[in-house]
Amino acid sequence: MKSLTIALGLVLGCSTAGAADEQLTVKLRAFSADTAAKIAAAAYADCTKKGFKVAAAIVGRDGNLLAFLRNPLAGPHTVQVSQQKAYAAASFQVPTSAMGEMRDLAFAPGVILAVGGVPIDVAGHFYGGIAVSGADPKTDEVCAQAGIEAVREQLEFTD
Repeated sequence: MKSLTIALGLVLGCSTAGAADEQLTVKLRAFSADTAAKIAAAAYADCTKKGFKVAAAIVGRDGNLLAFLRNPLAGPHTVQVSQQKAYAAASFQVPTSAMGEMRDLAFAPGVILAVGGVPIDVAGHFYGGIAVSGADPKTDEVCAQAGIEAVREQLEFTD
């Protein structure tokens, strides 16, 4: 019985010591509304400069829409497609261009496996996703990346 008490004491002591090291909260970084709008505007401007009528969507790490910009002449599909591509990039933290072989994800709610969505991960901090819709798929992705590049330096030096 004494050995059981000692063994139980050791187990409880170890689990209590481990609990002291356990992190009770996590710190997350999120865009301000102005930063999200700046990213969307830069992506939109890059595609507009190339002659395309597009929509640009920015979502946070939780997949919720933060900013959206659409040319009034862009196709009506660009609203939903850009948001779903941004959601997919944020959810899986990979560019949608890398998700083509993941056909099983095509049935996930709100996910679209079309090129043009990019996760926003800067200086080791994941913020969410961006996507553009309305140009050809490769150009959508290039414009989305241009949106990120517009704020990269400021994000890299943010505390």
